[in-house]
Amino acid sequence: MKRETHMTRRKFVALGAIAGGAAVLSGLTACGRSSQEPSASGQPSDNGMTGAEPTSSVTGIQGPTGPTAEVFFARSVDSVALQAVFAAIGRGLGDGKVGVKLSTGEPGGNHYLKADLIGDLVRVVNGTIVECNTAYGGGRSSTHGHYRVAADHGFTQVADFQVMDEDGSIQLPVVGGYHLSEDLVGAHFADYDGFLVLSHFKGHMMAGFGGALKNISIGMASREGKLLIHSAGASSTSWQSAADPDFLESMADACQAVLAAQPNMLFINVMNNLSVDCDCDSNPAPPKMADIGILASADPVALDQACVDLIYASDDDSADLIARIESRGGVHVLEAAESLGVGGRAYELVEIA
Repeated sequence: MKRETHMTRRKFVALGAIAGGAAVLSGLTACGRSSQEPSASGQPSDNGMTGAEPTSSVTGIQGPTGPTAEVFFARSVDSVALQAVFAAIGRGLGDGKVGVKLSTGEPGGNHYLKADLIGDLVRVVNGTIVECNTAYGGGRSSTHGHYRVAADHGFTQVADFQVMDEDGSIQLPVVGGYHLSEDLVGAHFADYDGFLVLSHFKGHMMAGFGGALKNISIGMASREGKLLIHSAGASSTSWQSAADPDFLESMADACQAVLAAQPNMLFINVMNNLSVDCDCDSNPAPPKMADIGILASADPVALDQACVDLIYASDDDSADLIARIESRGGVHVLEAAESLGVGGRAYELVEIA
């Protein structure tokens, strides 16, 4: 399904606000809500944090198969807001070993999530920061170089850090995928009992945008797994670029494999430094938009859909970022991931204090 144009999408958002008394920012079909309701009453949740009090509820479209996912939204971009949206989800990740998946950022870039922003939350969940090596040249293409970048960017001062593919890959099956029959992730993926996926939402040269889905597909893939996704299953040993639909569908395949293997995941997207370029770019374009805020959900598809919709709804100069998303057909990864059962595009956006 083709995404509507920039102007049409903004008109859709505005019309939703008129019709429903609140902005309708949603996908077209539903996903299941978590069986645990979020702790929105200020009572401690099972992650040991106090749930934030919702201040308003922005209602998404009710899907045909049941209630929509909840996506929690804070306008501030700081450590307190980051912890608040996590608490609002209403459940933690348990007492096992927790990996905190983020991008350490390419040397020279400055848009990645900073250690002082994420540090307190990483400590709350007693997490180990995890990453995988890149498949292109650069500072993070080797394990030794990647550990140096993590130290230079302050992450090793926050918590333990591990390159999950430092000892190679493990295979995860893809069931009923578009192009992949297997996904190759870092061998140490299996060491963790759950993951907090912290993603910087921004543009991306190939995918159109990068958020939670990119972080659990490309981000959790080993170097070989990245090559497999980028080539839509053609090769795990050499760089081959698949066409946009095939590449995006392969990302969705990888998401399905990762969540089937480890469903104990929660997701946070930080919408700051909204460049058209990814954190894998050592010289990203400067953002033209102001920061939007932080969003969190148990559903990565709903979370990324909400972020895309907030870009379209923005009154800032979002034209370049929208053009990047549309020129790559970026919304197709949401459609493909939904079709594979990764999550759903319908959601209710709940703003918290």
